Formats: sequence, structure tokens, C-alpha cells
Amino acid sequence: MTKRVFSLVLISLFSAHCMAQKSSFEIQGHRGCRGLLPENTIEAFYKAIDLGVQTLELDVVISKDKQVVVSHDPFFNPDITTAPDGSYLTEETKNNLYHLDYKSIKKFDVGLRGNPNYPQQVKQKAIKPLLSKMLKATEKYAKSKGVNPLKYNIEIKSLPEEYNISQPEVGEFSDLVHDAIFSVVPVERVTIQSFDFNVLKYWYTRINAGEYQEAALVALIEPFDNNDIDYNLKKLGFKPAIWSPFFAKLTKEDVAKLHNLGIKVIPWTVNEVADMEAVKEMGCDGLITDYPDRAIELFN
Repeated sequence: MTKRVFSLVLISLFSAHCMAQKSSFEIQGHRGCRGLLPENTIEAFYKAIDLGVQTLELDVVISKDKQVVVSHDPFFNPDITTAPDGSYLTEETKNNLYHLDYKSIKKFDVGLRGNPNYPQQVKQKAIKPLLSKMLKATEKYAKSKGVNPLKYNIEIKSLPEEYNISQPEVGEFSDLVHDAIFSVVPVERVTIQSFDFNVLKYWYTRINAGEYQEAALVALIEPFDNNDIDYNLKKLGFKPAIWSPFFAKLTKEDVAKLHNLGIKVIPWTVNEVADMEAVKEMGCDGLITDYPDRAIELFN
């Protein structure tokens, strides 16, 4: 081998190593790409795929007729929703989705008004989709674009004080979500996250009993609760695959401790470039962001 050929081989290997390092940092599109298109809509997930996102982060709730709906809130956000008659919702008329069947839910628009907190967000017609429809649509779209199989980080939006008010109890909620996901997507491409540790405990028990697919579980940590790692691990009762705290509550020491426990760290919701760089410098395994375009430009 000549010196020139040997040098080219070394350069090639170094480049491949650098690319592998970059690609190992996971960028999750929060609610698709909330900063750019209406959140948790098929249009936002398509845009995220176009940007190069490999993991779509989304939220699910349950309708009156037991359908799994992609939505962050168990109600219509009055800041972004237009009623079927063209009127704008208020706090008094925001509607509990658990009290509406999906035929009614899909008549409300959640994109035309835009989001006042995200001025870059394009205003366009959009509805809250069913989870099964959304998964089938994004799977088909990704395949048509020739991209690698997508991953999905699915949050079960649950609060103990809301059981049987704006959501079913944990068991029924989880069973509906489990069946909707795994009728479409294989388990190795799915993570399940929740702030409600009762949900994670339920999934952990069902997985260990062989009654659920072995999805990786993600502990979401509330920023204003006790953020101590040992406290939350004791409260949870098992080691999750991923720890997902609010990024501003995370330290380099926390990341090192979690890694020593064999737990990956992917904080939320990191939108500013300086914060993205800081999270990467801490040694995190990825991040969740409303602006995946910024993160992809920065790290890929």
C-alpha cells in the first residue's frame, strides 16, 4: 500500500468515525416540530421527516369512544383551536376530549390560527389524528422518501388526579395505546414515556409478565418536583432505559451518574442553540426539541 493510499484510508476511517459519533446523538422532533408546524399533526411529522429527524416525539390521549388520539392535552387548547362553526375557543369552551367521540374531535381545526408562542410556525389547516392513522401515514411517508425506519417516542399523557375525568385509568389507557402502536410498528422502534410513574410501573409489570411488547420505558421528570435521581428511582421501583428531565435541571454529574447506572439521558425541550451545545457537552445521549432543524444543522 502506498503512502497516499494509506493516508486516504485513514481519512476515510476518521470521517466514518466522526459521522458515527454525530449520528449516535439522538434528535427527537417534539410533537413533530412544534416550532415550525402545528403540533402533533401529520403535517408536522412529515416536516420532521423531511428535515432528517429519525425519532418522532408525540403525545396521546383517549376519546369518548376509546380511540387513541395524538394530542398533548386531553382538551382543545383555546390558543390554537377553531371550532367547527369557525369560532375561537375560550377556557370555558375548550372541551374535554375524553367526553367527545373522534367523529366530533376531527371537526376542530388546530392549525389555521397558528401558535402565538411559536411565531415561525406555519398557519395551515390541521386536525388531531388517530395514533394508528398517524403511524401508518408516517411509515408510508418515510418509506417513500427512502429514509431509515423511524423511531417513535410516545408519551402517555396521564395524571393521577385526572383518572376517570379526562382519561381512563392506567390499565385501560395503556392497553388501548399498546394495541394501537403494535398493530403498526415493531417494538424495537418504540419507547414509551410518561410523567405518571403509575403508567411506567404498569407497563413494566405487563412486560415482565409477557403480556406486553418489550418497549423501552422512559422516565419523564417534572421540573418543579424533586429532581433527585435516587429519590425518583426509588419512587419508580426499577431502572428505566432512558431518563428524560427538563434540560435546565440537568447537570454533568447527573448525566455521569445515570450513565453509570446504565440509563441513557435525553432531556426536554431544548430549543436554543447554546442550550443544545451545552446538553451535548454534558454527555447526553440526545435531546427533544421544537426546532429539529436547528439541532440537525448543529450536530449532523
